[in-house]
Amino acid sequence: MKNPVLRFCLTFLCLYAPGVFANPGAMIPAHPQLTAKAWVLMDAASGNVIASSHPDEHLPPASLTKLMTVYVATRQIQAGEMKPDDLVTVSENAWRTEGSRMFLDPGSQVSVHDLLRGVVIDSGNDASVALAEHVAGSEDSFAGLMNNTARELGLHNSHFMNPTGLPAPDHYASALDLAKLARAIINDETAYYDLYKHKHFTWNGIRQSNRNLLLWRDSTVDGLKTGHTEAAGYCMVTSAFRDGRRLISAVLGSTTVGNRASDTEKLLTYGFRFFDTQTYAKAGHVLATPMVWKAHEDALQVGLLDDVTLTLAKNTHRKTETRILINTPLVAPIAQGSVVGTLQLYEGDNRLAERPLIALESVEVGGWWTRAWDSLRLFIGDLIGEWPADSAPA
Repeated sequence: MKNPVLRFCLTFLCLYAPGVFANPGAMIPAHPQLTAKAWVLMDAASGNVIASSHPDEHLPPASLTKLMTVYVATRQIQAGEMKPDDLVTVSENAWRTEGSRMFLDPGSQVSVHDLLRGVVIDSGNDASVALAEHVAGSEDSFAGLMNNTARELGLHNSHFMNPTGLPAPDHYASALDLAKLARAIINDETAYYDLYKHKHFTWNGIRQSNRNLLLWRDSTVDGLKTGHTEAAGYCMVTSAFRDGRRLISAVLGSTTVGNRASDTEKLLTYGFRFFDTQTYAKAGHVLATPMVWKAHEDALQVGLLDDVTLTLAKNTHRKTETRILINTPLVAPIAQGSVVGTLQLYEGDNRLAERPLIALESVEVGGWWTRAWDSLRLFIGDLIGEWPADSAPA
């Protein structure tokens, strides 16, 4: 290179700023610096974490707890255990709950749907307790449902003691778990996700605004929830949909209301600008037809149970290679859905993903002559350590 200035600049970047080049062929900067104690940026489609800091740390989640409260309640609706228009009698216990309120009256009757709006938009602790008591009879019993649901979702760093997020011993969550919970809400509770984008709710003559400032600042943001206590700091779980992609951010322990919103904006901008999501293999498609021994049919159609969808740094020059490995020998009978091999996705020497290959159909055993002949061939193959050419995976 003849230009000494350009040569010096490239040398300096390679030696002292390697973080700028996060991916060959693409210039990806390091993630933004935030005020939050812990945070996660996740792609909603793939579930891949784009960037994070202290993602598994146990922290007080404040009113982000209510994401689980609403998720448990809406699952009860979808299971037919209750209806949105069911009336809930507000107990004195719910009415006396401290903190942010929907301003329910003791002894009044409120529909489940209105309570859900009071929890999401007003962040009402009284509404959360009333809903919990209606679903499970008591806050303690409802907390048990919350923790059971957390285990089902694989939230290994969360434990709930109440439906409100008010400080309590052994009540905690992690940024990664809250991002996973948000993804479950988006994917599983589509009929109720619309609740999270509403800016105002009026109850008992009192109009309250959603505390998510980004609902006003960014038209692509459509949820989810804010939280704050002295111990937790300022927290927010957010989702935005731009150009066909959805990202989720979870920010815990920001220092101010403004920093909470700013931290989230930085993460969303970073994720949308420098990363994209692509499906590299589709579920249910026939990817190979390997030979099957002792079978009525000679070959088996194999593929994937789920799409291979990955979120990677943007790179217009990316070249990927799919490798299919079959567990040989495949011997009938084989049930549909059985794992019969592995799909691996590579970029150069870097393995991007690995997924189990499954049988897309069932294969029954063949007749006695087929079984006997294939048994002999398998026996000889074991002796000499070689398989006939027609046994190789397609």
